[in-house]
Amino acid sequence: MSDDSSAEIINAAEDFITSHLKTYLRSGGAEGHIMDTTHAGGLPFGTHCLIRYKGRKSGKTYVTPLCYGAIGGEVVIIGSKGGADHHPAWYLNLVASPDVDLQIATQAYRAKWREASGAEREKVYNFMVEGFPFFDNYRKATDRQIPVVLMQVIEPIPVFSEADLG
Repeated sequence: MSDDSSAEIINAAEDFITSHLKTYLRSGGAEGHIMDTTHAGGLPFGTHCLIRYKGRKSGKTYVTPLCYGAIGGEVVIIGSKGGADHHPAWYLNLVASPDVDLQIATQAYRAKWREASGAEREKVYNFMVEGFPFFDNYRKATDRQIPVVLMQVIEPIPVFSEADLG
């Protein structure tokens, strides 16, 4: 694949993510929570949350839409970055700071997070593959261990808005 073709694919994905994020924020979560992910090898009713966190270098606030699942009373997100050989920026920012906010549809929360490891990590990752089959492809595309992040709700907060974007 040429560099131009790769750049076009990356730009199209970034445009899709930006559009998805704006839809989610502008609607207060009424739109954007459930999305058709078949274009990426997922299912017709993929669930998406938003996470809000601070940049580890900039200190700016960021909001990122991510596929999520729920298991054992915790919300699960996967740091796959499409199978890239490096971790996504949102994950590196979480590692640098324990603070994270979570929005699912029209409800937002302050949350605490932890990273699954060992047998729990494998169990949860495989659970996520059931709902989002593309995570299996991402796992095969990289040598790095893809982070499995579990979040537990602490307290309700106001839903996110476009003003939250750094």
